Amino acid sequence: MREVLTSAQMRAVEVDEINRGGVTARELMARAGRAALDAAFVNWPDLVEARDRRACVLCGPGNNGGDGFVVAGMLRAAGWWVDLRFFGTRDRLSPAARHYHDLWQDLPAALGNSSAPVKLIVDAVFGTGLRRALGGDIRTTLADLAATHPRGTARRLALDAPSGLCLDSGRVLGGGFVPLPADLTVSFHRGKLGHYLADGPQSCGMLEICDIGLHGRVPKPLLLARPEPALLNKADLCRGLAAGLGRLLQDRRIAALCLGPGMGLGARGRRLVATALKAKRATVLDADALSAFADDPSALFAQLHPGVVLTPHGGEFARLFPDIAARLSAEAGEGPAFSKCDATIMAAARAGAVVLLKGHDTVIAAPDGRVVLSAASYHCAAPWLATAGAGDVLAGMIAGLMARGLAPFAAAQNAAWLHVAAARNFGPGLIADDLPEQLPAVFRALFGAP
Repeated sequence: MREVLTSAQMRAVEVDEINRGGVTARELMARAGRAALDAAFVNWPDLVEARDRRACVLCGPGNNGGDGFVVAGMLRAAGWWVDLRFFGTRDRLSPAARHYHDLWQDLPAALGNSSAPVKLIVDAVFGTGLRRALGGDIRTTLADLAATHPRGTARRLALDAPSGLCLDSGRVLGGGFVPLPADLTVSFHRGKLGHYLADGPQSCGMLEICDIGLHGRVPKPLLLARPEPALLNKADLCRGLAAGLGRLLQDRRIAALCLGPGMGLGARGRRLVATALKAKRATVLDADALSAFADDPSALFAQLHPGVVLTPHGGEFARLFPDIAARLSAEAGEGPAFSKCDATIMAAARAGAVVLLKGHDTVIAAPDGRVVLSAASYHCAAPWLATAGAGDVLAGMIAGLMARGLAPFAAAQNAAWLHVAAARNFGPGLIADDLPEQLPAVFRALFGAP
C-alpha cells in the first residue's frame, strides 16, 4: 500500500518536521526545487545537452512559488536564459520564499540567448495551496503559453500540480480544464488525492513523487490499493447461480453471490436481490441489481448487510445517491473541493455497505469511513479497460475473492488492483472476456511462481 495525502495532511507533515527541528522551511524549499529539476533532467535528458537553453518559470505568491525561484536560480546557474514571471508581491511571500526571491534578484545577468525557443516551462504558480479559481491574469498567461508552446515544442513541468487543479479532489476550480496541462508533474513526499482523482491524471501528464527527507506520518492516510498476497493465497470454492435462487441458497456451500449484469430491471430484479440478501451470504450488487432500485434507493439500503459490496459506475451511483452525485458534479468553486473520495465515503455510510465507485480513479469505501483509492493512471494506466463488460468482470472477481474468505472491503480493493493488472498484462485490444484469462499470469508474477 502507498499513502496518499490531502493538502492539509501534507502541510501538517511539513510543519511537524520544521517544529521538531528536523529541517528549516528554506531547506525544504531547496530540496523540492532540486528534486523537481533533477526529475525533469532524468525524464528529459536532451534538455541537459541542449544549446540555446531558454526556460520560462512561473512563480506564484506562496511556497510553490518559492520552489519555483529555486528552480529558476538553478537553471540560471546551469547556463539557461530564464524568463521568470512572478504573480505576487515580495512583501506577501513567506520568509523562506522571500529568501529565494531575493537570491534570484541578486543573480548576475543571464548569458544565454534571450530569443531562443523556449524549451522548458515551469509551472510553480499554485500547488497544494490553491483554494479558489485562478485569477484572470494568471489563467490568461497560462492559456497563452499553452497556445504558443503546444505539447511537443516546450516541455511543461509542474511543481506539485498544474495550476488550477485542486489537489484534494482532482477537480479544476472554477470549471473547465487546467490552462497549462503538464507533461511531467513532480510532487513531494507522497502523492496527493488530486493526482489520481477526476481530471488529475490527464492534467498532470507523468507523475513523479520525490523524497525530500520528511519523516512525519499522519493518522489514517488514504491508501492506494495494492494486492495482499497473504489474503489472496487462500482456498475455498464459488459456484454460479441459476434459476430457483432461493432453493439453491439452501446449499451452504454457496459462499458468495454476484447479481446484476444482464439480470433485468423491475419487480423481478428486486425480488432476486431481496432473495439473495435474505440469505446473508457475501454478495456483490452491480448493474441491474442497483438500477432496479433507482426509484426507491432506501428500499435497497434497508435490506443490505455487512457482507455486501455495491459496485456502481457514475450513472448507477447517481441513481442511488442523487444528492451526493449532484454535489460531486457541481462546479468546484473553492478548495478543498468535494471529491470522489468524499462522495464514496458518504455513500457507504448511508448504504451501510462497502461501495466501489468505478472509473480510472476507482474509490472503495466502507461504512466505518475506511477508504482506498485504486488508480489506473500514470505507470498503471490501462485506457483499453474502458470496454463493455469489464465492470461485470470486476464484480465477479470481487465475489470470487469473498468466496475465498476475504472480507468485503479487502476483496473489493484487491479485485480492483487485479482488474487493472490483468488489463495491463493483455494490453490494447482487450475485450472483457480476455480479463479472466490473464489472471493466472498475474498471480504467477505476484507470487513469484515460474
